[in-house]
Amino acid sequence: MAVAAATAPAAAVPLSQKTHDSVGAADLEKVTDYAPEKEISGDIGKAVSLIEEQESKEKVKKAKKDQELAKIKIRKEDVELIVKEFEISRTAAERSLRENEGDIIKALRALTD
Repeated sequence: MAVAAATAPAAAVPLSQKTHDSVGAADLEKVTDYAPEKEISGDIGKAVSLIEEQESKEKVKKAKKDQELAKIKIRKEDVELIVKEFEISRTAAERSLRENEGDIIKALRALTD
């Protein structure tokens, strides 16, 4: 019966059905999250420049930290031990030792935590 009403010509649809459909459509418009599009191109430029600025600051900070870590003396035997036992790259082993001021015990603890 509902299929017949849906396929019937518009003139055959009763007036109460038309009113009900228009009320339903109005309710549906209230529920949807429709928001008109806004021009935001000016804000995008500012956001991109802030992100680029922050990334450059982080790169400078990382470079300074790498320079400080490079000054720390580490023993070759300690690096070899970490590489062999933990099966990690030489670079990772050296970094761990440098971050822990060359102390192998601290480096090993840092790698196991």
